[in-house]
Amino acid sequence: MKSGSFQEDMINPFYRSIFTTITRIIIPGVLFCSVAACKNDPKEIQSLTGKRNNHEDRAEDITGIYSKNSKVKARLFAHEYIKNDAARPAYTDLNTKIKVEFYSDSGVLNNTITADSCRGYDQTGNILMWGHVQIVTSKGEQLNTEELVWSNETAKIFTEKPVTIMTGGDVLHGNGLEANQDFTWYQITNPKGSVSVKKGEMPTD
Repeated sequence: MKSGSFQEDMINPFYRSIFTTITRIIIPGVLFCSVAACKNDPKEIQSLTGKRNNHEDRAEDITGIYSKNSKVKARLFAHEYIKNDAARPAYTDLNTKIKVEFYSDSGVLNNTITADSCRGYDQTGNILMWGHVQIVTSKGEQLNTEELVWSNETAKIFTEKPVTIMTGGDVLHGNGLEANQDFTWYQITNPKGSVSVKKGEMPTD
């Protein structure tokens, strides 16, 4: 296993809030906006689209906004929104390519996360993302995997799928990942890859 931590500037502010921010966006009680108009209650999406089938609320081309202290901190884009309160457990799905953008206090785009789909479980707050999951920071540092799970209870992120982490001149691959939610610590299963070595750090006989 390979253990380590990302650079501090990579962690702040993106990784400290990424999964809790997504939770706040897709779980009821947050601001949802359609392309044409904004609504303060996800239930009102039904009035925008008129689509409801088998206890599901559906909408298309959704933009979600998360604000703090009157400043936009994140925007979420998804082509399909499905909320199923009748399911056990109840869930909210975002499908057909999703993208989340995170902004600094000055409104500058800092980091992004993309995936094919995302599911949030309303009761537990757990998040599952799958399909071409990619996290990219403003410095170009990147994490790629096919599935990523965030546990609200343990505040940990994990995957059993192959994972690639690129930071600086390092490229690490593995068959799984476990990390705390701010990525100050992570562990890669069966790691392999290249790690850059600064001049003077190369061991000599």
